[in-house]
Amino acid sequence: MTALKREFKKTPVTISLLGLTSLIFVAMQIIYFGQASSVQAVFDFGGMLGVYVKAYPNQLWRLVTPIFVHFGWEHFFFNALTLYFVGQMAEHIWGSRRFLVMYILAGISGNALTMVSSPNAVAAGASTSLFGLFAAIVIIGYFGRNPYLKHLGRSYQILILINLVFNIFTPNVGIAGHLGGVIGGALLAICLPAQYEKQIFKPWQRILAGFGYFIFVLGSVLITLF
Repeated sequence: MTALKREFKKTPVTISLLGLTSLIFVAMQIIYFGQASSVQAVFDFGGMLGVYVKAYPNQLWRLVTPIFVHFGWEHFFFNALTLYFVGQMAEHIWGSRRFLVMYILAGISGNALTMVSSPNAVAAGASTSLFGLFAAIVIIGYFGRNPYLKHLGRSYQILILINLVFNIFTPNVGIAGHLGGVIGGALLAICLPAQYEKQIFKPWQRILAGFGYFIFVLGSVLITLF
């Protein structure tokens, strides 16, 4: 418990996100005992389904909820482990508040692209947000001056490329969600100033990146609904 308290003090948002994601996963196991990995269970807990959102626009909250819902133990464990390590790193770089904003908005951009490109498939998972974090660290490493972040950015750049190529040849993996998360994360890294690299981008670049993110998500919503 003491170790958990120390972790929470250092990175409260990462630990809170892990806790919420875990609670939702456990609730799915209890309510849908033996069937928690089914498409119906994931949809009922907030998975994205583009055709359903098109028919019922009041379901746009599904742009957010899939971030916290997972298909089975392997899906949940892999994303939770990634969130634990990458989330803490990103929270140190951007600070707790901006990290939370980045995590949620990157997930939204990933789910928005999924909604457009795979409207008939139920999609869920934190990987939309996680790919956004990967992309954000790549951007901050590429344009920043910190040697450690530069090295980390190069490593994540390779990781993103490998995963996206792997997604192409892997069935039932939402490459659109990952790609949308990458786009959102890259734009958000420019828009949201990091704690240690605040002067990398000029104000007009930050405004332009924020506007680009808004247009990307809004465009995806409008294409889906109309």
